[in-house]
Amino acid sequence: MRNPIVRKIVGYAGALAALLLAWAATAALVNSPALPGPVIAIQTFFAQWGEIWPHIVISSWRVVAAMAIGTALAVPLGLWLGRSPRADEFAAPVIFVLYPIPKVVFLPVLIILLGLGHAPKIVLIALIVFFQILVTARDAAKAVPEPSVLSVRSLGASRLDVYRHVVVPAALPDIFTALRIGTGTAIAVLFLAESYAGSSGIGYYIVDAWGRIDYAAMFAGIIGMALLGVALYEALDVVEGWATRWRRAGR
Repeated sequence: MRNPIVRKIVGYAGALAALLLAWAATAALVNSPALPGPVIAIQTFFAQWGEIWPHIVISSWRVVAAMAIGTALAVPLGLWLGRSPRADEFAAPVIFVLYPIPKVVFLPVLIILLGLGHAPKIVLIALIVFFQILVTARDAAKAVPEPSVLSVRSLGASRLDVYRHVVVPAALPDIFTALRIGTGTAIAVLFLAESYAGSSGIGYYIVDAWGRIDYAAMFAGIIGMALLGVALYEALDVVEGWATRWRRAGR
């Protein structure tokens, strides 16, 4: 199969079939209402779709907004630090101190400062994504071979031209890799934020169903959150393909 779309569909179908079989086998082995089988969960997902989809839309907006903000702030700063030894010498210790701190510990503070709406959830996810992208962009820019930069400068390129034609194209693949990793982290943090404080979002839906001991609805919400993660991952793949068209041309 040479068509990449067909290969991707077949890959997803195989992975889904294996996952559903493992889920069904585990549910049969456990034999507990807390772990309904995939058929019941999927039926509940479609039966309650009218209730689930508004929560998915809200969660999608929160994650996309947070990742956009975090990326927009981190990429320019990371690229600049990677190509500016003096600035990096000052900023690197600060980054190394702040990066390992689990940002989720700031959720109560953000809720106190920003309330229970969208803002604390978006800020928390943006903060986490910011540091992941910042470190990746900085390291990718620092790893750009100096001869590549000198060859462009020898043709009369300005500093902005060096960033545009050398540094950014070299760093983009690593940045998108960090974004894909950050997507999974963002979804996990979103669940925590929505379940901790809020009345909307797919994380709230899951925890609310759990509190009502409606395990079928709970797993229907988990399916919705999984679909959200897959959709975001695939959207990033499309954006990366567009932003790094030169890689396909090179092949």
